[in-house]
Amino acid sequence: MTTGFDRLRPTAAPRVIAFCATVLIAASPATAADDASRWDGDARSAIRLVAGSLPAGQTTPMRAGLGIRLKPGWHTYWRYPGDAGVPPRFDFAGSQNVKAVEVLWPAPQRIQEEGMVAIGYTGDVMLPLAIVPQDVSKPVLLHLKLDYAVCEKLCVPAEGKAELLLTGGPSSQDAALAAAAARIPRKVALGQDTALAIKSVRREEGGGRPRIIVDVGAPPGTTPVLFAEGPAADWALPVPAQTEGAPAGLHRFAFDLDGAPPGAKYEGAAITLTAVAGDAAIEVATHLD
Repeated sequence: MTTGFDRLRPTAAPRVIAFCATVLIAASPATAADDASRWDGDARSAIRLVAGSLPAGQTTPMRAGLGIRLKPGWHTYWRYPGDAGVPPRFDFAGSQNVKAVEVLWPAPQRIQEEGMVAIGYTGDVMLPLAIVPQDVSKPVLLHLKLDYAVCEKLCVPAEGKAELLLTGGPSSQDAALAAAAARIPRKVALGQDTALAIKSVRREEGGGRPRIIVDVGAPPGTTPVLFAEGPAADWALPVPAQTEGAPAGLHRFAFDLDGAPPGAKYEGAAITLTAVAGDAAIEVATHLD
């Protein structure tokens, strides 16, 4: 990136952040009555936490969300940012009565960025959070420090802080959380016969680097996109590009076998493929066999 924020490949950014909380919550009137924290940011971007209600009879996980507000024309990154960029980094230290937090990721989009392809979000974004309390009989005080990047023509670092008391009570944010949850890719098997499906994955040898060829079936009238992630955050696989040669009714994607960290082997490496087409999104775990 430019203007003092170096373009980086993604570093370790765990999807589950676990830690122990030993301090009991002392709820203040300012947090106890609200189902959303204040926005923290500037004219380009801002973040806040929102609380979700618990279904009757359910005690865990508690439901919450991270809202990210972006100025028109600006974008931020997915858990894997693509050709360049950095993923958001979550710090839940300072939370109380929290055993673990899982960040859930709605389907992202391809974003053209100075001749490269980034993976991320534009507009208003909601990332659902699943929180496991230490003691399910007590509320949770969720504290977040978020480091992230926002880009238009230039990219700049951003930081936001938010704190919110979660009781599991009624919330005005349930509809927004449900809409975001509906965009989380469904985990399906390779070749599973669904409207949106990853039909096959194979390796193709050629004159240059070996390539991975992926055939995708998509609902009629939609154009799918495909994303590929390596087995760890220090892998940086290229963003798959649509190519010719697909069997009738399918869409073919290809990417070079590149981006493994030093010393890593491609053979047998676990990869995650995410396909998005219209309102449908799936995630397939497979291996580079």
